[in-house]
Amino acid sequence: MEKVIRTVASPWESEKVIERSRFLTYSMHVESEEEAREEIARIRKEHSLATHCTYAFIADKTGNVQRFSDDGEPQGTAGVPILEVLKNKQLFETLVVVVRYFGGIKLGTGGLVRAYSSSAAENLAAADICVLRWCTELIVEVDYTGIDGVQKYLSSNPCSLLFTDYGEKVRFTAAVKSEEKEGFVNGLVDYMQGRVSIIYGKEYYGSFKE
Repeated sequence: MEKVIRTVASPWESEKVIERSRFLTYSMHVESEEEAREEIARIRKEHSLATHCTYAFIADKTGNVQRFSDDGEPQGTAGVPILEVLKNKQLFETLVVVVRYFGGIKLGTGGLVRAYSSSAAENLAAADICVLRWCTELIVEVDYTGIDGVQKYLSSNPCSLLFTDYGEKVRFTAAVKSEEKEGFVNGLVDYMQGRVSIIYGKEYYGSFKE
């Protein structure tokens, strides 16, 4: 059975104040450890005066590339709690950075764990989550007389229209879930009464709303 990958669709920022300390949380999609570390360096530079810049990420689709950092907080009070939130939400290829500006009141070990885990959890609860599914691109070619028919079929069936080329004929390039491609193609051919040609294109992980 195909594995469904959950991840953050687009960057999300949030902020909360706990005992006068500011916690700024950033979540985003990353596809490698290198990309994750580049984003961490960018955020660290942006908040060069912050007391701590903690993080955790799972940077692959299998969960093998997991890293975290307490960045000076007591061991186990920041990075691991953030990583546990990522695991509990079953997110992959996702980075979460929590920046702390110390407000003068110590939170204690338990308080820090709650602060960092809640900051990550609340941020991800509001973030735009999508699923990555194995997709196949379809190139659909039709005469100009068939444009409306193809557009109507594409808009009423699960697919992502990527682009349209207007030449001697019209070519629509759409992505569909690979497991649904045969039914999708057969349905389109029937709907257009055979007045359409379809070429199977490349396959890759595509983003879909959860």
